[in-house]
Amino acid sequence: MLIRYGYDITVTCPQPTPMVNLLTAHRDRLADIRRAEVLVTNPAVASTTYIDLFGNICRRFVAPAGDLAMWADGTIEDSGLTDPVLANAAEVPIAALPDDCLLYLMGSRYCETDKLSQIAWDLFGTTQPGWPRVQAICDFVHGHIRFGYLDARSTRTAAEAYEERIGVCRDYAHLATAFCRCMNIPARYVNGYLGDIGVPIADPMDFSAWIEVYLSDGWLTFDPRNNKPRIGRIVVARGRDAADVPLINSFGPHVLKSFRVWAYDVTGMDDATPS
Repeated sequence: MLIRYGYDITVTCPQPTPMVNLLTAHRDRLADIRRAEVLVTNPAVASTTYIDLFGNICRRFVAPAGDLAMWADGTIEDSGLTDPVLANAAEVPIAALPDDCLLYLMGSRYCETDKLSQIAWDLFGTTQPGWPRVQAICDFVHGHIRFGYLDARSTRTAAEAYEERIGVCRDYAHLATAFCRCMNIPARYVNGYLGDIGVPIADPMDFSAWIEVYLSDGWLTFDPRNNKPRIGRIVVARGRDAADVPLINSFGPHVLKSFRVWAYDVTGMDDATPS
């Protein structure tokens, strides 16, 4: 399967403003890229890239005063398979975890394990360890939070999402991540593309948030927002929570003027420009 993906974003700044964007497909998919995404800006600005502490590709530049349009588009090959379901995947004892997993057991800016630990053990302490426990967490979060774009709030934490029971995909991801960590299961936050491949089109296309959980000997995908295996995820960035992987991080004020994202199957089609 071939998936065309990209974005068209315009921001407005009152003055020249340094920015770091995390909008590029993750480097662990480099072998799958069939047409590399190339950033085009209007007006043209010089930029450089670097790899952050979590292995994400970051683009650094200075946005001029006024409008800055950013457009990128690429094509990636995908298996066309849904997210794997490994019902026998087991929890790994903390003493046996790889060193780089330990960071994802700890509390972070949006995942307050100290506030949620007792709640997590009350809810999930008797569930079967491993995949069934993580799925029970996702089932709970999926049913506990009511999704609504108008309910988005950039400062909402996992504990607040638990109390308020409203939010968007990042809130589902934060709460499920925090619950997993409370149960001594490493979990990390993921931003990326998730088109409506294989499912009815229900919402406007947007960047999505989901989680990856360390079970058995690897990181496995879970999605408490959609709570079902999906086709064609394209990871952009991973981190402890949304604070580590902002799509646009500006060192000064900016206003989002327009925002459009696409990810769709172009297998056997003319690779036409998205409309």
